[in-house]
Amino acid sequence: MTESLYSKTKEELKDTLGLEKAFKASIVYDALTKGVKSFDDITSLSLSEREYLKEKFKSPRSSEVLKMEEEDSSVKILIRLSDGMLIEAVRLSDGKGRETACLSSQVGCLMGCAFCRTGEMGFKRNLSKGEIIEELFHLRDLGKDIDNIVFMGMGEPLLNYDELIGAIHYFHDPKGLNMSYRRITVSTCGIIPGIRRLRDENIPVRLAVSLTSGDEYTRAEIMPVERRYHLRHLKTELVSYQRSEGKRVTIEYTMIKGVNTDRHSAVLLKDFLR
Repeated sequence: MTESLYSKTKEELKDTLGLEKAFKASIVYDALTKGVKSFDDITSLSLSEREYLKEKFKSPRSSEVLKMEEEDSSVKILIRLSDGMLIEAVRLSDGKGRETACLSSQVGCLMGCAFCRTGEMGFKRNLSKGEIIEELFHLRDLGKDIDNIVFMGMGEPLLNYDELIGAIHYFHDPKGLNMSYRRITVSTCGIIPGIRRLRDENIPVRLAVSLTSGDEYTRAEIMPVERRYHLRHLKTELVSYQRSEGKRVTIEYTMIKGVNTDRHSAVLLKDFLR
């Protein structure tokens, strides 16, 4: 497995690249933040340096796009990672010129939610910070700049917390993409320790929680996470998060006919949200 250059800080790149002059690493780092796809395009480096980097790393990116599917206002891409594993990322347009990147955080998923296709894959591995970042640049290649990022693709983001946050800080870096934390949304099925870390570390991203039922027994049937992190504890944590961060939490509710679409389910949802 090839480690992504995007996993490296500017300081770490100096040792990784092995270029004779340390400031050359800054040139490469800046080129990466602009989404360069070939070392040939980094013309601030000498021809011999570019040839050396191509021989050592082949490409600035460790992953590649295998397939692209367009449907209405979305474009889905299939990405092959350096070890052959496959993930998906999606670019969404809202019709008002705003572009959103939907990114994955894991290969497969451990959570097994009944309504999620990724859960059928099982869990393969976490994505690295660099692999997550590369997803965004693959999507940026398709058109205009990305306005918002949502972690609603494959995997449970808060079970890959450190790599997730590393990528988020990269996106926010004023010397790089300079994206506001508030333009980034992390969606979770309700991993309480991760929610707590977001609160305690004061990382001001937006938080979305997949609820799908206000009844703990129904939720446990369709979302196994309920068996470990119960609704009543999740609510307590979300109230604490909301008070600490001073902003609302988005609640996601997948409607499943015959399971959670009757009047009683609506009342239970209302009671949870009150």
